[in-house]
Order: sequence, then C-alpha cells, then structure tokens
Amino acid sequence: MSEDGGALLRALGRDGRAALSWRAASHEGQRPPAGDWTTWVFLGGRGAGKTRAGAEWVWETAQRLGPGGRIALVGPTLHDARTVMVEGPSGLLRLPYRAGARYVPSLRRVTFPGGAVGLLFSAGEPERLRGPQFHAAWGDEFCAWDCPEETLAMLRLGLRLGAAPRLVLTSTPKPRASLRRVLAGDGCARTDAATRENARNLAPGFLAAMEGLYGGTRRAAQELEGRVLDDAGALFTAEMIEGARALGAEWEGGFDRVVVAVDPPAGTLSGRARDACGIVVAGRRGDRVVVLADWTRTGLSPESWAARVRRAVEAHGATRVVVEANNGGAMAEAVLKASGLSVTIRRVHASVGKVARAEPVAALYEQGRVAHAPGLEALEEELMGLGGEDAGGASPDRADALVWAVTDLMPAPGPRGPSLRVL
Repeated sequence: MSEDGGALLRALGRDGRAALSWRAASHEGQRPPAGDWTTWVFLGGRGAGKTRAGAEWVWETAQRLGPGGRIALVGPTLHDARTVMVEGPSGLLRLPYRAGARYVPSLRRVTFPGGAVGLLFSAGEPERLRGPQFHAAWGDEFCAWDCPEETLAMLRLGLRLGAAPRLVLTSTPKPRASLRRVLAGDGCARTDAATRENARNLAPGFLAAMEGLYGGTRRAAQELEGRVLDDAGALFTAEMIEGARALGAEWEGGFDRVVVAVDPPAGTLSGRARDACGIVVAGRRGDRVVVLADWTRTGLSPESWAARVRRAVEAHGATRVVVEANNGGAMAEAVLKASGLSVTIRRVHASVGKVARAEPVAALYEQGRVAHAPGLEALEEELMGLGGEDAGGASPDRADALVWAVTDLMPAPGPRGPSLRVL
C-alpha cells in the first residue's frame, strides 16, 4: 500500500478502515444490494463467503444503530449460532479491523462498540422469538432450519423497531419450498456466488479437489455453484405443492367424508417418543381431496398423542381414524380407544416402502386432485423430500400420515396403489 493510502486508512479510523478493507476484499455476491429492499438473500456454494458477508453487514448495522440497537442472530441451532456466526473463523468476533465486541454466553448476547446488541436464537425454537423486537436480523443457513416457515414468521413479526427494519438470510441453497416463497416475496433482493468466487480465501487446492470429485454432478451444482435445484427423484415438486395451495385457496363447501391418519412413532408405545407422531386430517368431496390440518407433534407419550388424535377428530368432524399397524398397531388401537375415541379405527399395514406408497398420491397431485389448506408448510417440506437426495434424514412422519389419509379417501385403482392389509 502507498504512503498516501496508509495515511488515508489511519485517518479514517477503525470503522472506516474496516469498511474500506471489506469492500476491497469482497466479491459482488457478498455486498448488500442497492435499492429499498427489506430482505436480502445471499445464496452461495460452500466457502463462498456467506458467513463473512452476514457478519460484516451486522457490524455495519450495529455501528449505524448505536445505543439501543437490537439485532437478532438466528442459526439452525444455538450451537451453530455461537460457533459459526459469533466465534467462527468468519464470525462476528473474528473479523479484521473489527474489535471491541463482547460475547456473553449466559445471556446469548453480543455487545458491539457503540451500544448495539446482537441476541442469539435457534431456528429450532421459534417460540423464543415471540416477544422480543429488533431493528435488524441475520439468519444463517436458512435452508438447514428445522422450522423455516414458523421461525421466519416469528422473526419477521419481531422486526418492528426503527424506520426500516431489514432481514438478511445467508445459505447454501437447497430445494425447499420455504426458500422459493422467500425469494418470491415483495421487497426481496437476491445475490448469488459460486465457491470459486471466494477461492483466494480458501485452502490451496480445495476448489480443484472438490471439482475433481464432484464436477458436473448435482452436488457440485448445489454445493459449489450455489444453484437452487429441484430435488432429484423427488415425487412432489415445488410446482405441485404450489398448485395444491392454489386449489385450497379456491375451495368452498363441505366434505363427503373426513379422516384422521396416524403414523405412530416407532417403539414408543411403552415410553416417550423421540420421533414425531404423524397426525394429518383430510377430507374428500367428489373427486377432490383437501388436506385440512397437520396435528403432528414430537415427544409425546402414547396417551398424549392418542388424546391429540381424539381432539383432531372432534375439531374436524372426522368419521374414521386410519392408523399404520407396522409399529404395534394393535396396541396403538387400544391406546386410541382408551383415550375416549368413539369413531371407527382402521388399521393398515405397509407392505411396500414409503416412496412406493406415495407414488399414487403424487399422481393425484399431478392431476390437480389434491388441495392444501393454509398452514401446512412443515408437511409440504417433508413431501418435497420424499424420494429425493435429502430423503435420508429424519423420518417423514407427516408425509407418511398424509399418504395414508389420501389413500383412504381416494384409493388408487389397480396395482399402482399402496398395498394395504386391513387388520
């Protein structure tokens, strides 16, 4: 650097040096878009500089807000928020030319020079965002959030301080309906970056090695190029889900029949569940099925989820409960009856895999014969993962229950339908 350049940096002070240094080092995808946006989504490949961009934006926002400024910092988990967003190599405490911030773990709080504070939250606990209010927010790895729609709603409802609250979301893209809806929203600005655009800040040889291993594959398109893809092999596409939503918005009138389908959590009839108990309500009228509600809940005892099924039946006027019998079906039926359930209980047995069972139901979606009521975002996310590359994660309890409900209301003709054995 020239002597004049060095003098300029010294004259600017630490904040000015930080801003100049960051603008010189950053690539286009890392810079906040121009214009009057309310949400900025930065999608990038692994190592594209997403965390650094989010952290720099938070610092600049904190310096602008000064005393009383409040910024929400939301990670997939609290551990991620702390180890990546705050203490990570590109986190808030590790940025060049940025100094003086303090992190207090017991308060989940970062205090910035000038008085603004950043408050840490887990995307897996959206209810913790009910009540607090903010001037700005940064959410990292949005596509890895467990409850994206609910957490984002709670976060946005808290962005009510100041003249122009703003939200930044940084993420490696995944084929998520929640991401597509954010990108389609009013006031959303988007930037993109491939891993190679940040190559000078990565370990030598990393990019060449990854492109040698994955170049030309879907994994490279998503993880290195940062492209949003439809999940390969997924039975339910984003277009199918959006079509079901549109049909639901137009639906009028009652139903010929309503059922509640239950996918009991495995191995939990004698104790508390770790997996969710899938509980989905659907109704049929003519040649259409409407998915009405998702009552799925995690961590319930058998008595608790049976009582929840009974309440769902009463709330929607269902005349039948369909329960999967693979995981202690006889005992599940006994628990349901003990809860005070008085409607017919039909036990069904899955003799083929989840994807094969869902194929006829996906065909009904393609034909425009299934509609979705509002508020089914978590269920829709699971449907879009069935059969795709990301299908090896958590059990799709909601999606399984939906398949049983739709199949009971509208059985597929011939050998294409799920193989059911009524017990």
